[in-house]
Amino acid sequence: MRGATLALLVWAATASAATLEFRRDGTVVARLDDAALAQACAPRTITLDDPYYEAEKRYRACPLATVFAAGFGAPPDRLGTADVVFRARDGYVKTTTLARMEEDGGFLALGEDGRDGFAAFGRRHVDPGPFYVVWTKTAQHDTHRYPWPYQLAAIELTSLATKLPHTVPDGLATDDPGWHGYAIFRSDCIACHSINTEGGTVGPELNVPRSILEYWPADQVKAFVRNPASFRYGKMPAHEYLTDGDLDALIAYFRAMQARKHDPGRRP
Repeated sequence: MRGATLALLVWAATASAATLEFRRDGTVVARLDDAALAQACAPRTITLDDPYYEAEKRYRACPLATVFAAGFGAPPDRLGTADVVFRARDGYVKTTTLARMEEDGGFLALGEDGRDGFAAFGRRHVDPGPFYVVWTKTAQHDTHRYPWPYQLAAIELTSLATKLPHTVPDGLATDDPGWHGYAIFRSDCIACHSINTEGGTVGPELNVPRSILEYWPADQVKAFVRNPASFRYGKMPAHEYLTDGDLDALIAYFRAMQARKHDPGRRP
């Protein structure tokens, strides 16, 4: 009986934890569980080639625009120009734009068709539940250019420029490639790395007290970003999808920030 009771408690805790938060600038504006999301969007069955499972999958899913309307009270095209921040249960963060959320093909998967929840994938047997962002169109299957966060816990609308002001290369000409580098940093790097101590904490700070370009040649930085494993084994992923122009722009951003250091921890 004790075993059955414990199993029931574990099931109840898991069920109650299956809630998606919607936040504006850190403040929770709504919490919806899978039943509330299903009621709001009338899930449909979608089929796609899933890049994580490396197989065709069928999901019960809600269009992202409908999910945003349920959580924020309006679809993406009526929510202004805020940045979208996806937050996973393990602390992983992925940023994107509201314009991306308006694209046809984006869905929030609530589970696999014909089963409760999701099967695990990969060598680490990752369960992507309770919520998993997926995309149905072939052009959207690049997990670097499109957000595919799994174990999703929250969706936040915020202004990264306001929230992380010292990552912005203020004063650059509008056509300076550093702005494109800044966009790449926000999309691909900020979840793990910080500039001027603002951003992620998983990877090293890149600008203070010394810019990465002050102790590493630009060509090596570009080569490392593209394929870290060619330098050392670690957790940093490869970015082979970045073009030479993208990498040049990232270096232009680092150079711009080298001249815009802000180090709150520096001693006189």
